[in-house]
Amino acid sequence: MATMKDVAERSGVSVTTVSHVVNGTRRVSDEVRLRVEGVMEEIGYRPNILARGLRRGEATLLGLIVPDATNPYFAEIARAVADACSEEGYAVIICNSDGRRDREKEAIEVLAANRVGGIFLVNVGVTERDAALFDGLSIPLVMLDREIPGIPVDSIQIDNVHGGRQATDHLLSLGHRRIACIAGPSQVSPSGDRVTGYRQALEAAGLPFDPSLVLRGDFTPASGHACAGILMERGERPTALFACNDLMAFGAVTALAERGLAVPGDVSVVGFDDIPLAAYFNPPLTTVAQPRREMGRRAARILLERMRDGTLPRRRPVLMNTTLKVRRSSGPPAGGDGPRS
Repeated sequence: MATMKDVAERSGVSVTTVSHVVNGTRRVSDEVRLRVEGVMEEIGYRPNILARGLRRGEATLLGLIVPDATNPYFAEIARAVADACSEEGYAVIICNSDGRRDREKEAIEVLAANRVGGIFLVNVGVTERDAALFDGLSIPLVMLDREIPGIPVDSIQIDNVHGGRQATDHLLSLGHRRIACIAGPSQVSPSGDRVTGYRQALEAAGLPFDPSLVLRGDFTPASGHACAGILMERGERPTALFACNDLMAFGAVTALAERGLAVPGDVSVVGFDDIPLAAYFNPPLTTVAQPRREMGRRAARILLERMRDGTLPRRRPVLMNTTLKVRRSSGPPAGGDGPRS
């Protein structure tokens, strides 16, 4: 592993000079700085930002807590947050709550005890009853993807109601009238909002809401597989499925294939998130895309601003738009009249 001494020897300067370049503790001529930085890049030297922060009396570590680190959606958000923070000289510790409140609470307490500068949180569905946990924090907190009503913290969200409506309107425009919905966990606000959008689209089309067409999964492929299986075993099966995330949509497509049903020939499927695999699935998945990279970058910008200026007023939640990505998993219903205007 390259050391500061290696950089100094190759640059023809002292270790002290390299330290000043790395830490910005004294002005160094542009010529020397560029030479030192060039050598650092060439030999792969990376400063120890934790040690640097301790010397300066600053927090250089941040925390990110997600419900499921194996979910590609959260992995992309984590990458965006980490990249944006790295550009500002901060490292991010990623914690997995496994969708459990007790583990989320433990992660927050451990991060705070270890003096991270701030926390990014994708919560597992905490309610107002748990507000004391956040009120007692002495470090900035930014919520990603979700919010907790009544808790005045910064948050970055998408318009999930609009996204749910986009997915359902698309299926309605193709001529579908019996559209099922595979929802996510009841305690997670995006799931409920997406179902609200689904219901709004049906209502606007003059169609009654049928609660028997809404089943609840847990955002995993296995739950999408199970819910789709149940829906297909009923007397009058739906001609289309709206799954409230892509992983459940993948599971649903597999369940349909196991029953000899073609997608979209027999049943159309629409997901939500537009994770990278969605475009390469078979068939490529029609889905509602979230601006994950921008969400992560904006969250990082807000948290760092609040760390640097603790007097900033509380912001309202930042609400970002979704985009429908139409691919080959959706089409007109079998024997239908085709798309409707």
